[in-house]
Amino acid sequence: MIDHAGISVSDFAQSHDFYRAALEPLGVTVQMEVTAEQTGGPAFTGFGTEGKPFFWIGTGVAVSRGTHVAFAAASRSEVDAFHAAAMAAGGRDNGGPGLRPQYHPDYYGAFVHDPDGNNIEAVCHRPE
Repeated sequence: MIDHAGISVSDFAQSHDFYRAALEPLGVTVQMEVTAEQTGGPAFTGFGTEGKPFFWIGTGVAVSRGTHVAFAAASRSEVDAFHAAAMAAGGRDNGGPGLRPQYHPDYYGAFVHDPDGNNIEAVCHRPE
């Protein structure tokens, strides 16, 4: 089981704002901030729930591009809200909300590219 994952970003402030807005409809919020002053190098933000950061962004030497991260949504309306929030925050559409029956009959997802081109998804597996 994966405990947490992280990606490097080219513009920390822009990506921080993007993820804060895009993940909020899923109930995923900033859980921890680690400054460059604290690390003596990169800065990091950990997003998660209930005090547990599980998705991290950070300044790094190599910027992540083309990574795919999917966030679980409790409902199809959360998927819709994620997509709308991500687009409003500067994301680029990579597949609007809808069923993806090629995965399974109830797979409802939406995809956006973050500011660095990573493929970020919200998915609900429940029938509605």
